[in-house]
Amino acid sequence: MELFSIILLLVLIVSLSGVVVKMLPIQIPLPLMQILLGCILAAFNVYVEFDPKLFLVLFIPPLLFADGRKTSVKDFIYNGREIVGLALVLVVISIIALGYILHWILPNVELAAGLALAAVLSPTDAVALSGIVGKGRIEKEKMEIIEGEALMNDASGLVSLNFAIAIAVGDAVFNIFDISVQFFIVAIGGLAIGVLFTWLYARILRKINQLTHNDPAIQIVLLFLLPFAAYIIAEECHCSGILAAVSAGMTVNHSGMMRNAPLTARLQSDSTWSMLTFVFNGFVFVLLGIQLPSILHNTFAENQIDTSIEVWQLCLIVLFVFAVLMGTRFAWLWAMKHMPIMPFGTKRPLAFRSYSNRDLLISTFAGVRGAITLAGVLSIPMTIGGRYQLVFIATGIILISLVVAVIILPILLRGSVILDNSEQTNEILTVKGHMAEEAIVSLEKMQNNLLQETAEDRVDQEIIHEVGSRVIGSLRRRTGLKDLEQKALEAENLERRMRLVAIGAERTALLQMKVRNEVSEEVFEHLNTDLDIYEKMISGDA
Repeated sequence: MELFSIILLLVLIVSLSGVVVKMLPIQIPLPLMQILLGCILAAFNVYVEFDPKLFLVLFIPPLLFADGRKTSVKDFIYNGREIVGLALVLVVISIIALGYILHWILPNVELAAGLALAAVLSPTDAVALSGIVGKGRIEKEKMEIIEGEALMNDASGLVSLNFAIAIAVGDAVFNIFDISVQFFIVAIGGLAIGVLFTWLYARILRKINQLTHNDPAIQIVLLFLLPFAAYIIAEECHCSGILAAVSAGMTVNHSGMMRNAPLTARLQSDSTWSMLTFVFNGFVFVLLGIQLPSILHNTFAENQIDTSIEVWQLCLIVLFVFAVLMGTRFAWLWAMKHMPIMPFGTKRPLAFRSYSNRDLLISTFAGVRGAITLAGVLSIPMTIGGRYQLVFIATGIILISLVVAVIILPILLRGSVILDNSEQTNEILTVKGHMAEEAIVSLEKMQNNLLQETAEDRVDQEIIHEVGSRVIGSLRRRTGLKDLEQKALEAENLERRMRLVAIGAERTALLQMKVRNEVSEEVFEHLNTDLDIYEKMISGDA
């Protein structure tokens, strides 16, 4: 009962965090507010035992799956070299450089433990970044690379962590060739399992939908289980569960699983996933806040026994490690900017070639650390010497990266255009024109077929002419004629406003009939749901 009450309290805190952020006179990013609220809960003796393995299974697969669904496979492949350079090469460079530095400056930390900490510090958090800078502040092309990096380096960091822990506890021997081969097997295996399992899952789901007559509730629940199943199967096969969840999310949109689903299921699925990702993201940062006081308490308690280092020295090491992380990241970005064109299937230069110094700094400080880092460092076994120092340093890096990003990024982004949609608007108008042309051809064929059928049955053909002319006429306004585009837009907006007013009036009338007991509860729910779906379609929120 106590655990259930804590879960309800956490859901409430996550829900209210967005409200608190809006009410404050100063702008505080949502992740930082949720961490602060978690600290406040801990001050009132609210504590949740943090199980890193359970945390990874419960929160990470659905969040990465949702990010994978929103990722364009075409753009991801297009930016593949940049993403690999940041999510793989930079991770390896950071682990080796930082691992040896930590082993050098921390007296009780072995090299393998230093490499383990460096591994958990390598993953970046695009979700926290979005909460800090807001939507559209970073250019679309740059944000795609940062988000792609965040999707991939979670896996590279945690896989490297597992190897480092195995070496630290004596289960493996450091061999760069063997580790490299195993790394690629684990990564490629995870990606393959996610793709293959999702395609199989989509076909099974279609059969289930046929048996259940496309019940949206069943489809949404089964879709929600997909990332967990992909993650667990990949882990059981000793592959990367994180990469399996990512590739599963990226495969869903291409499998036709949701594209072929009924409209109701698609609308409810989008709403459900939006709610779940908000709650799960909030849980992650609130739990981080709840853990902070206990981490600090354990650090001070164990430091009283450990005479090899002082707490103030650990604080300086946190600042030094953060400087090394940012410096290494900036140096690698600068190196890729000046890297010559290489024949990796294309002679296109890396995107970083066009980056200014300000863009390099933005991409550097955009590498904030978050939940994966905390879960990774807490999964380091208690038997490893100097573990409390590793946990303290990782926690400090998370907080400093968030705070520094809050201060530095708005300064670097000052003067940038927020969400310039002019190019996208022009593309939308052009695509709508081509769509309308195809629709007109299909409707004209349909109209001719209906006229032939009704001629035999002697049915009034004026209705067909009237409806066909009205629908085709509205489509013709979209066909790309420059002098009609603005009028078409005005006409569509006016029609949308009128239809929304009509829907509101219908809903009011329906509610009044329910109050007067002139309609049954079942009929009211059915018609009200139809109005909701129609309103979503008209308003464009679907």
